Amino acid sequence: MPQPSSPLYGARPESGTVSTGLPKALKNVGIDQRLNEQVPLDAVFKDEQGQEVRLGQFFKGKPVVLSLVYYSCPMLCTQVLNGQLGAFRNVSFNIDEQFEVVTVSFDARETPQLASAKKQTYIKGYNRPGGEAGWHFLTGDEVNITRLTEAVGFRFAWDEQTKQFAHASGIMLLTPDGKLARYFYGIDYPPKDLRMALVEASQNKIGTPVDALMLYCYHYDPATGKYGVVVMNVLRLAGIVTVILIVGMILVLRKRGPNSTTQAAATE
Repeated sequence: MPQPSSPLYGARPESGTVSTGLPKALKNVGIDQRLNEQVPLDAVFKDEQGQEVRLGQFFKGKPVVLSLVYYSCPMLCTQVLNGQLGAFRNVSFNIDEQFEVVTVSFDARETPQLASAKKQTYIKGYNRPGGEAGWHFLTGDEVNITRLTEAVGFRFAWDEQTKQFAHASGIMLLTPDGKLARYFYGIDYPPKDLRMALVEASQNKIGTPVDALMLYCYHYDPATGKYGVVVMNVLRLAGIVTVILIVGMILVLRKRGPNSTTQAAATE
């Protein structure tokens, strides 16, 4: 599995010819981050029942987790979906309550029937009440697929030799108004990172005060698609806590001091 530092992730070279060591099928494949860019909310797809829907219908004032797969993929796409499922099951936030999930096939030949079958598999695995209403599996035509994949920087190619699509793996997190906020690479999405990203993308409209503190101490690194500890922020927070404890102890001692003297005099 290519790591975030591999040629499949990050921006393409702006000029010149660079040897990446990748097979020919992977030369135009990868994920280019488009942080803070807008996705096309007017793009039209079909839901699992074959009804036309606009992408913007799934942005209901909550963050959206977006994954691009194709449902007949023999291996990697299933691992991406499995990674999502594992992360969702280990996050206390619920699909349809705190966030939405949109999974889109980038194979224009695939049908709503395929999407419906895939959805039932993962809704059953999620096994929470909001899954059916909040996790959407879409298909679309080549025009709208291209609009979405280009907007998020997802580059894929058909490999005639294997009769499969060559593509990188990862998921994206979008703000409630449809802007790209975070990328998570690979097929394993740490629940802690996903939770922090959801809180951050929601502008702290979900989560707890503890989540806000965690965001203060951890910083998203676009190069790795992960959250890392910000040492200076941790030190600042530790300093603030120390000062609060010291002030608290002084106040307690002052309060207890006169009472202790009075009690001693009364005893004598």
